[in-house]
Amino acid sequence: MVLEMMEKLGWTEGTGKAKVAGTLACMIGAMLLTFYKGPYINLMNPNIDLAKTSTPHQVVHVASSHSVHVLGAVLATGGSLCYAIWLVFQAKINELYPCPYSSVALMNVMASIQSTVFALLTERDWNQWKLGLNIKLLTAAFNGIVGAGLIFTFTAWCVKMRGPVFVSAFNPLTLVLVAMAEFLLLDEKLHLGSFLGSFIIICGLYLVL
Repeated sequence: MVLEMMEKLGWTEGTGKAKVAGTLACMIGAMLLTFYKGPYINLMNPNIDLAKTSTPHQVVHVASSHSVHVLGAVLATGGSLCYAIWLVFQAKINELYPCPYSSVALMNVMASIQSTVFALLTERDWNQWKLGLNIKLLTAAFNGIVGAGLIFTFTAWCVKMRGPVFVSAFNPLTLVLVAMAEFLLLDEKLHLGSFLGSFIIICGLYLVL
C-alpha cells in the first residue's frame, strides 16, 4: 500500500494559512488547558463525585518523579503519533476495502485479545478482576461500548466521508469535554486555564474547519 499526499497545505492561500493557524491555536489551547490552572472560577458546583461515592476507602498511590513524568510524556506523544498514523492508514484502507465497520470490528477483536493477554501478564491479583455494581463496572462498560465500539466506528465512517484531517481536527475538543465532565461528575474545580484553553481550542477548530 503506497501512501500518497492526501492533503495540500496551500500556504500561499488564505485557507492554508487559516488551517495552520487553527492547528497551532488548538495545540496552544490544549497545552494551556493541561498545564495552567490560574485562579479558581466560582460557579455553581453540582457536588457530584462518582469516584468518591463508589470507592470511599480505596486510595491509589502514584509515584511522582521526573522519570515517571518523562515516560508519561513520551508515551502520550507516541500514542498521539500512532493515532494520527492510524487515521491516515484508515483513509487508505477505505480505498481498497470500503467496509469500515467490519475492519473496525476486526481491529477491536485483535485489540481485545492483546489487552487480555497483557492484563493477565501484568495483573496477578484476581481481586482486581472482580467488577461489582460500581464505577469500575460503569467505566469498563462505557469504555468498551462507547470508547471502542461506537467511537472507532464513527471515526472510521468520518474518515471515509471527509478524510483524516477533518477527523483529527476535533481531537483537541476532547479536552474541553473532559474538563466539563470532571466538573459535572467528579467534583473538580474550574480554573481560569480551563476557560482560556477551551476558548482557544474552539477558535482554532473553527479556523481549521
